[in-house]
Amino acid sequence: MAKTQSNRASLDKQPREVASMFDGVARRYDLTNTVIAAGQDRYWRWAMRQALAPRPGERLLDLAAGTGVSTLELQKSGAWSLAADFSLGMLAAGRFRQVPMVAADAMALPFADESFDGVTISFGLRNVADIDLAMREMLRVTKPGGRLVISEFSTPVIPGFRTLYMEYLMKALPKVARAVSSNPDAYVYLAESIREWPNQRRLAERVAEAGWSSVKWRNLTGGVVALHRGYKLG
Repeated sequence: MAKTQSNRASLDKQPREVASMFDGVARRYDLTNTVIAAGQDRYWRWAMRQALAPRPGERLLDLAAGTGVSTLELQKSGAWSLAADFSLGMLAAGRFRQVPMVAADAMALPFADESFDGVTISFGLRNVADIDLAMREMLRVTKPGGRLVISEFSTPVIPGFRTLYMEYLMKALPKVARAVSSNPDAYVYLAESIREWPNQRRLAERVAEAGWSSVKWRNLTGGVVALHRGYKLG
């Protein structure tokens, strides 16, 4: 049996710590996500693509793309889609996928102004040290009229279910991760970071404060995940 690594970031989300933590989960990242999400991850990726509504010929940036599985989903639209992540381990684990990949920090994107028709970030904004700076950077690299879609864990909206979900996060999720993950301690951080994340309305306010317009959100799986969408005015 392979020995697992013990490596987790703290909630102040220092970039080197977070990158190192994701390097440690890269080997079995996609499998672990599917297990802990009970297969809902596939639906969440489909819903993200539907919200972005990409068209053939467009240029899309998929931030925090990890191994590129979300970028493959975007490519189904016929748009050119670039996977970007600051974990070299994650990019290496996804190198077999037929998608272009680049190492990039969401707080200092290595792209020219107005380079992309759309930007997505799935389950990655929560791991950025300065999410407001990251959202401004995403705005900078988006063309006028372009759009942003954030897919992120959020606050369940059904009271009884919310209690059960929080119990799962803090107790069951780390146990499940120990069975399948190459770095189970990272999923303790995952549970804690979800618990500390702003709810749907507050995140929408912060997206708008970063300069995005017409910001709306949609709950998935009873609010376990929320999609936030905004536009860059031309």
